[in-house]
Amino acid sequence: MIKTTIDDIAAELGLSKSTVSRAISGKGRISEATRQRVQQCIEQYNYTPSAVARGLAQKRTFNIGVVCPIDYEIFDLQYFHRCLHGISDVASLGGYDILISMIGDRDISNLRRVIENHKADGIILTRTLFDDAAAAYLKQSGLPVVVIGSSPDKDLVQVDNDHLNGCCELTSVLIAKGCRKIALIGGDNTHTVTAVRRRGFELAFEQMGLPLDPSLIYMDTQDERAVGAALEDIVRKKADCVICMDEKLTSYAVTECRHLKIRIPADIKMASFYNSAFLETTTPAITALDIDDRKLGAAAARHLLTMIEGQPSSGELLRSYQVILRESTTLPSAAGR
Repeated sequence: MIKTTIDDIAAELGLSKSTVSRAISGKGRISEATRQRVQQCIEQYNYTPSAVARGLAQKRTFNIGVVCPIDYEIFDLQYFHRCLHGISDVASLGGYDILISMIGDRDISNLRRVIENHKADGIILTRTLFDDAAAAYLKQSGLPVVVIGSSPDKDLVQVDNDHLNGCCELTSVLIAKGCRKIALIGGDNTHTVTAVRRRGFELAFEQMGLPLDPSLIYMDTQDERAVGAALEDIVRKKADCVICMDEKLTSYAVTECRHLKIRIPADIKMASFYNSAFLETTTPAITALDIDDRKLGAAAARHLLTMIEGQPSSGELLRSYQVILRESTTLPSAAGR
């Protein structure tokens, strides 16, 4: 099938290429009669302007830049996949493609190349840090920018899940089920979501009017050895439950419990502030906070497209989460706990 070009339309109507282009874009001084002739010819030959031509006419690339961390792990794949799926759902409906840029915490050269070469009309940053080089650079770029997550820079448009109330709710449910000495195993303190999840955990104790033992909070436990050491200390202090901040830490905790002969939930109950397929299928299945990352990505894309069109956005806090109770917290702890 031979694709009709703008040159073919111009030749058919005896018009200049620039006249046809102005008639298609709706810009410039073109008579209504000429505009209608061009439109009828377009419909007759089923002409579709190329993305490149459309971009040149409107001074746009019709690309959305999506910035992902280059140091992601296998446990992060589910989050990024579902988030990208949501972004793609919205971007494609708006006629946009996705351009992925991988960056390190300090090395943002790939992102700089995208911006300096004008390859995207707007950027979505998928992870936020406290000392965030990418966010600082994007803020100065002049492009529309949406960050997924909570950023300490309130000038940035932020779209995030309500981790604070979600983590508070899961912790409150466990307290209501009889847990009193609950330990928390947390990850990288440079990530803003880490601080929000910790605050949600602490808030549950405040709202329930119960004392919180700060010695049962273990932060920056980012590998199996650190998680194992934390678990040994948690058991020694006779905690009745442990919550891990994400599925990676939870998977490490499950593995270490087997190694240390700690029975879940007979010896200690376990839950996670982030759900995954692994936590659903492991034995026992782990109680978790389930968050809709696809909806999160879609919301970020909607806000970005709004900004690209020149409209303001104040961001959004999504409350699309639910606490899923599973076997890891359903049985009573061992006697004497």
